[in-house]
Amino acid sequence: MLAWLNANIGTILISLFLLAVVITVIAVMRKDKKKGVSACGGNCGHCPMRGSCHSH
Repeated sequence: MLAWLNANIGTILISLFLLAVVITVIAVMRKDKKKGVSACGGNCGHCPMRGSCHSH
């Protein structure tokens, strides 16, 4: 077991780092959604979905 950990420590550390990044991104997205913050820039003039996502 110790030999396997020693042989794969780089992969394990990188995987843990990437998992932490993904969890952080999901947490920020959930927090923003609860606040009502949108990823939309609000400039509907150049958006192909203009008129369908915001009520004016």
